[in-house]
Amino acid sequence: MIHRHVFHNDQLLPIEKVRLSPGQAGIINGWGLFTTLRIVRGEAFAFERHWRRLEKDAVIIHLPMPYAGPRVRVQLQEVIRANKVTDGCARIYLFYNQVGFWRSDEPQPAVDLIIYTAPLPEYHQPIRLAIREHGRHAASPLTGVKTISWLNNVWSVAEAQKDGFDEVIMLNERGEVAECTAANLYIVKGDTVFTPPLSSGCLEGVTRSILFEIVGEAGAIVKEHTLRIEDLYSADEVFISSTNRNVIAVGEISGHKFGNAPGPVTLRMNEAFNTYLNDYVKRRLAAASR
Repeated sequence: MIHRHVFHNDQLLPIEKVRLSPGQAGIINGWGLFTTLRIVRGEAFAFERHWRRLEKDAVIIHLPMPYAGPRVRVQLQEVIRANKVTDGCARIYLFYNQVGFWRSDEPQPAVDLIIYTAPLPEYHQPIRLAIREHGRHAASPLTGVKTISWLNNVWSVAEAQKDGFDEVIMLNERGEVAECTAANLYIVKGDTVFTPPLSSGCLEGVTRSILFEIVGEAGAIVKEHTLRIEDLYSADEVFISSTNRNVIAVGEISGHKFGNAPGPVTLRMNEAFNTYLNDYVKRRLAAASR
């Protein structure tokens, strides 16, 4: 359940005062972007990385960017303070209003900005993964763009949860592993971590990029490598990563079980990530106290 106070365009409002219009064409047709951030000790973790991805994706989908990252960060902190969030998560949305036929003549900015927070979802581990064929279209020009057109993801995971699974491995049109609906996927063989390349159709996750930088601290190496289902089944360990879940072990993939989950490399990767996260938050808090 999202919290009461929401930032909309240029003001902080109680949620019942936020008005969205059917004339905002981006909302109707899914022309917009979003990102999910982790809130730790009242700080938005890795905000800079999230904002850079939003700016990059805005260029790809030709969405005007009238907002500046430093200002949006201040507005996000307003929402965090108003909702008294210590540990939780936040979302930043950008909706394109002036596109398509089904828009109104109301005075609106070119792009709506919406920021809100919520408690951190609860997750258990190890998790169970189902498999979905043709879940990603790697050849699409929108591959890797985090758009608000999210039905394919939420529908896929909802269907899998009906059968007792937690998440879904999305295969692309070539039968290759891309990612999960809201997480990047990794396999471990020895001390080497393999993850699908961006050309598979996966999102360039913020947590994924951090893991590439800190993998050495976990006593491992990471490589991008095209993966198929048989590679997952023959792995020593499998894990996923996302903003809200950090690093989580996989205990089963569509009936194939991994008895040692979480394995030693998965645990070390999670420990290294937590160290990075805590160091980031400490630096932010120290800078704010000057």
